[in-house]
Amino acid sequence: MEENVIVKKSFELAVIGVNFYRFMIIEKKEYVMSKQLLRSITSVGANVREAINAQSKLDFIHKLSISQKECDETMYWLELYKETNYINKEEFESVYFKCTEVLKIIKSIILSTKKNL
Repeated sequence: MEENVIVKKSFELAVIGVNFYRFMIIEKKEYVMSKQLLRSITSVGANVREAINAQSKLDFIHKLSISQKECDETMYWLELYKETNYINKEEFESVYFKCTEVLKIIKSIILSTKKNL
């Protein structure tokens, strides 16, 4: 069976998110925004998994659209952390670039699926 790139990459993003959450609560003692980020970053992969089991192409697009929104929300929290000096540039980039990669893949899948409806 062929490996599904978005399933793999969105799961990797969730793992990075869990580790980032631990870092924020242990090292930075920040609990509120980190919980929001944890919810959004883990939701990306969860909704990708739901999309894989969609009942129709429209359901597939809907679930991936939720993943897209959650990924964008994650990027918002990371940008906010950076701009408020909770995290430095390296800490920001360690997660942000992976989010960008996953977001581009999700958008591409949504566009190509809509095109083939």
